[in-house]
Amino acid sequence: MGSGKTTIGRILARRMGRIFFDSDHEIEHRTGVRIPLIFELEGEAGFRRREAQTIAELGAEAAGIVLATGGGAVLDPANREVLRSTGWVIYLDVPTHILLERTRHDSNRPLLQVQNPLAKLNELRAQRDPLYRETAHFVVDGARCNSNSAVSKILSEWERLCALST
Repeated sequence: MGSGKTTIGRILARRMGRIFFDSDHEIEHRTGVRIPLIFELEGEAGFRRREAQTIAELGAEAAGIVLATGGGAVLDPANREVLRSTGWVIYLDVPTHILLERTRHDSNRPLLQVQNPLAKLNELRAQRDPLYRETAHFVVDGARCNSNSAVSKILSEWERLCALST
């Protein structure tokens, strides 16, 4: 939620010559409505069902794509399994004070439409961080780099892993 998944994913896909998907954008494309409306009509549970279906379908195409998921995708064990088993998972670890700065004026984030968004971000981080770390193959410290340097770190690690496997 504001870590830079979409921005970094697009740059990474372009540099790798792969197709980019953002699961949230894909859900909006498939339904024809914005995520806040899905939350309003179906609640978070309805959105999470749509998210799991989308991730499962995109995971089946994992070869040749770069996929950015919504921040809560790791809450579902099935999503974690699909992501980990069909791709190379990167966790962009960004402190909550930076996430707040990046998302403070974004009304397209239903979970942050609360009285105290920083407290909510801290709560979400406490819940999700262990799941991100469990799922990720590689962690990028998003507090210490911009999008291009994050992509460079990811590509360096990818190349290192590819060299090890040959």
